[in-house]
Amino acid sequence: MKKIFTLMTALFLAVSAFAQSAKELYNKYSDLNGVSAVYVSPAMFRMIGKLPDVDMENSQGEKVNLTPIINTLSGFYLLEVEENSSAAVQLQADVKKLLDGKKFELLFEAKEDGETTRLFTAGDGKKVSSLILISRDAEDFTFMSLEGNMDRDELENILAEAAK
Repeated sequence: MKKIFTLMTALFLAVSAFAQSAKELYNKYSDLNGVSAVYVSPAMFRMIGKLPDVDMENSQGEKVNLTPIINTLSGFYLLEVEENSSAAVQLQADVKKLLDGKKFELLFEAKEDGETTRLFTAGDGKKVSSLILISRDAEDFTFMSLEGNMDRDELENILAEAAK
């Protein structure tokens, strides 16, 4: 019985170690020196979502309506740290744990002039609960997370339109 309890405790601790969320990462790193941080609350997304249309222009000057996705968001977290700092090393390790601990799918990876950018999603076949972008170059490491209940098809359409 003692061995089973010990094993269950070890499993729980192992799972807990990997169960960090974007919010927990933000709370851990946002007050450190050398870290730039931005948080947007659910209340702000509700307020933005009440605007008739929230548009952005793609590279061809076409408008892309972001309102359908904005209405489903519950949090935005951004952390940027200097690449060679101790905070960057630890943040990168914690982001790796986050990505490994939840079923994230790599959507794309882009490498150019020493910069690597990756976009991941987590969710089921119809909904995306988390969209994570990480970017790394010689100077900075950036972690960005959008949390919510995004329709996968809508998100993919918006990303395709924005990428034009």
